[in-house]
Amino acid sequence: MKWTEIFTSSIGKKLVMALSGLFLISFLVIHVGLNACIWANDKGEMFNKAAHFMDTSVVVRILEVVLFAGFFVHIIQGIVLEIQNRSKRKIGYQIKLGNRGSKWNSRFMGLLGTIIFMFLIIHWKQLWIPSRFTGVAPVVIDGKEMQDMFSLMKVTFSELWVVIVYVVACYSLCWHLIHGFQSAFRTIGVYNNRYLIMINKAGIWFSVIVSLAFAMMPVSMYLNWV
Repeated sequence: MKWTEIFTSSIGKKLVMALSGLFLISFLVIHVGLNACIWANDKGEMFNKAAHFMDTSVVVRILEVVLFAGFFVHIIQGIVLEIQNRSKRKIGYQIKLGNRGSKWNSRFMGLLGTIIFMFLIIHWKQLWIPSRFTGVAPVVIDGKEMQDMFSLMKVTFSELWVVIVYVVACYSLCWHLIHGFQSAFRTIGVYNNRYLIMINKAGIWFSVIVSLAFAMMPVSMYLNWV
């Protein structure tokens, strides 16, 4: 395949989707690890320190640009593939196969991805933009002034509608990951049944644990568990 066909051919688009998806999965591991700091039961000190490091590290800032590029490439390619798939299915099957033909989450990846994207817009507006541009009230920890992201999160998740939106988004993320995880490995060439079974199981565990951890963050703050 020529490099010019990466963004134009069907195989190339799927490969870009797979690689960008795997990159975003690696980001989720870091993000959920950072969020887990809220459960340190230290009034947010560990979380604020971790958030401060992420805010001030030059390397992290550079990776943040790469991350955003990965998001937009994944989203754009996903939209293109969804449009192409729908155009090929203008004439439906006479017999509806349902889950016998494919799992429901694989058929609704576009919808699940759209819900996640809408959630990201809310998430960026509530937490990311204040931390990067408008500023957050400072707190002093170990003699160092830093943004009090923990308090901002407490205020943000004090509203029930916000918590509900986050939980719905995490539910969507879980199903999106379950299909996307194994699909990405198939796309990059993993066809051995033994490995695919392992990847599928690992993908399900990863998707459930990560999504549940993300969902428990706003729930824990709303219920004052942290």
